Amino acid sequence: MKKILICGGHPTPALAIIDELKKNHPEISLVFVGRKYAIESERTLSYEYKGCVERNIPFQELQAGRITRLITKSSILNMMRVPYGFLQAFLIILEEKPDCVVSFGGYIALPMAFWAWVFHTPVFTHEQTMKPGSANKFIGFFSRKIFVAFESVLHYFPQQKTEWIGNPVREVVFTKNTLSFPLDTSAPVLYITGGSLGSHSVNQHIFSTLDTLLPLFTIIHQTGDVKEYGDLETAQKLKKHYQKLYPNRYMPMAHINDNDIGTVYEKAEFIIGRSGANTFFELIALQKPALFIPLPWSANGEQRAHAEFFKDHNIGEVFDQKIDNSQLIAEILAFHKKLKQYVNAFNSLPLQLKRDATQTLIQKILHS
Repeated sequence: MKKILICGGHPTPALAIIDELKKNHPEISLVFVGRKYAIESERTLSYEYKGCVERNIPFQELQAGRITRLITKSSILNMMRVPYGFLQAFLIILEEKPDCVVSFGGYIALPMAFWAWVFHTPVFTHEQTMKPGSANKFIGFFSRKIFVAFESVLHYFPQQKTEWIGNPVREVVFTKNTLSFPLDTSAPVLYITGGSLGSHSVNQHIFSTLDTLLPLFTIIHQTGDVKEYGDLETAQKLKKHYQKLYPNRYMPMAHINDNDIGTVYEKAEFIIGRSGANTFFELIALQKPALFIPLPWSANGEQRAHAEFFKDHNIGEVFDQKIDNSQLIAEILAFHKKLKQYVNAFNSLPLQLKRDATQTLIQKILHS
């Protein structure tokens, strides 16, 4: 196999696969197809684009559209881009001539999978979530093999070509380095994350709780850098405000870089934030409890399902972002008091975590 084209809307496991291929299969050339901008109107570079640039992986931008149930001006414009996305995908397949396409789901991967299937190029897809979306079900039709992160998802796809392998987890989350920023570790450390773009709702909750939390905790706060809300700028002003009274106890940043993320996870007693599939698997692998604030409108309620799994197995709790900030403070304090119970509950977790998902996926692709 000479060239693998990787595409899709879940870049974290995709980059885990890229890192493994670069490390152990340098003879294979790679190209990534995806969104160059996370927020088109702001020209905010996407996590996957920046990750490919850092790794010197060729990147092809695809401006695919999607069909949604809600009819708004934005959704109509989005639907009008569907034909353009399919045309772009057709041209990319002709230009790159990949030996196979590996999809990590979502509307961005659908046109790539379709044209690969038309040209008899093998398609492999990986489903990260507990509740597959419509795009991935279509991609499953075009795929030679379908790999799923959760055993409970097997029934969504054709049995004869679907396999449960787990979810590729970034190696960097297990790597400890010296942090690139100062941190007061005399107090318990909390890591707050809103996902790759950050979360305005989560950020607003945290901003309003700092007066109460900073005397008790050190907070690493991944805010994202969406310019529409200006949350990063607000956080930086708050850091300056609190720096004299609580030096290095409030550490906001747009993103946590790969060099720091393993150490951030190690130092954090627990995590507060969104409950996407990659965060779910990373926290289970690291045995870190979480107070999840699931995105209410995540596709098919997948974030709620991930958060409820943590709650049901006593390794975390769920907080509704509509609830008052005072209740969030109470939840955080109560969570910290019960921390040992949450940590110990990982020992009896019934989920069989497949730790070799990255290597398994690569071997299945190379030998299919």
